[in-house]
Amino acid sequence: MDDTIFDHSLTCRAAIASLRRSRSFLRRRPLDDLWREYLRLLDAVAPYARPGRTSLDEARTERWRRVALSCGRQLSPAEAATLSGSYRAHYQRLRRAVPGARELVQRLHGRVRVVVVTNNEVAEQEEKVRFLGIGPWIDGLVVSEAVGAAKPDRRIFDVALSTAGVRADEATMLGDSWTSDVMGATGAGIRAVWFNRFGLPRPDGATTFELRSLRPAGSAQDVLLARGGRPRGPPPAPGASEL
Repeated sequence: MDDTIFDHSLTCRAAIASLRRSRSFLRRRPLDDLWREYLRLLDAVAPYARPGRTSLDEARTERWRRVALSCGRQLSPAEAATLSGSYRAHYQRLRRAVPGARELVQRLHGRVRVVVVTNNEVAEQEEKVRFLGIGPWIDGLVVSEAVGAAKPDRRIFDVALSTAGVRADEATMLGDSWTSDVMGATGAGIRAVWFNRFGLPRPDGATTFELRSLRPAGSAQDVLLARGGRPRGPPPAPGASEL
């Protein structure tokens, strides 16, 4: 879901930019530094990283307490919660789909079974499905909170396969996270395609197919539906490459 269909990272950057205008202490660090720090903290302080120990709201508040501390400001729990709430309001206002994602999901609908497998709370991800308008085009939503396991744990991929009604060797996983999506899927025997739209360095020795854009949707679809790790037909379109 996040950063494959729903444009979390750039929505996050835009929300931080808006928040930074009203909080002078956040302007002590460049916008991109704050953005990268917050993205790092998403995995470091996440409810699914320690099941049953941290609520989503507590995780959000703790992230912003740490971001503020990185800017030299010590916040009380109440102040951190207020900052987190302000950020959340900007985030909700500015959110959007990854360019090309809705078109790709709609194009795949009816040709294959489309199951979204994602780390987060069920209510949060169900609301994103409604916001994006992709509900009619997907066949299932598998969320870590409901499964009791988060990517890259094999158990969540096994549930996704069961939901789709396919074997691992019949499935393809598209995801932006090398560790959670690519390594998690391949560990479960699933062919993976890395959605690397920010051009991150490729891991040494990697042999996984890479997409850097979901546009045009037809080219992305060809990569996803290809078997054996290489698309059939003509060479990959710009934005697609083999690692």
